[in-house]
Amino acid sequence: MRQLHLDATSLLGGWSAPDPEQDALRHAYLGFLAVREDACLRSCVPGHLTASALVLDEARERVLLTLHPRVGRWLQLGGHCEPADGTLAAAALREATEESGIEGLRIEPSPLHLEVHPITCSLGVPTRHFDVRFLVVAPAGAREVRSDESLDLRWWPLSDLPEDTDSVPRMVELALARTG
Repeated sequence: MRQLHLDATSLLGGWSAPDPEQDALRHAYLGFLAVREDACLRSCVPGHLTASALVLDEARERVLLTLHPRVGRWLQLGGHCEPADGTLAAAALREATEESGIEGLRIEPSPLHLEVHPITCSLGVPTRHFDVRFLVVAPAGAREVRSDESLDLRWWPLSDLPEDTDSVPRMVELALARTG
């Protein structure tokens, strides 16, 4: 996990945030990483970095969302970093592949969005996720397969997202601006 910690520090240190709010979060993440060698481990009780993926279809017309069992809302795919993950992008891609069943996903290596949120995750105690979100594009004709980590998995038109989707609309906006 040392490699993952180094990657997170380097990645966020060099990231050009899209707005002042995201830049403030970037600095907070870097501060957290500076004082916590275990910041990428789920065992870090004060909080830990997680990696998620906003999965768009090849045409950039739909987004793949999961009905999260713990949160009860439609969210992007993603989760905890694992010891085998050498980078945050690799963790996000692994999570997206596991949760969607789609092979051949392509990830943009630069973060799309950051968000810190309180949650009671696998530790069983309240903690915080310092989520680093990436843009991932599914190959043309990709068919999703729901995993055990989701209550439901569904493609949503970008113009008709479900209600109460956390920051998904903002991530979609950033993704579309990035892809032109």
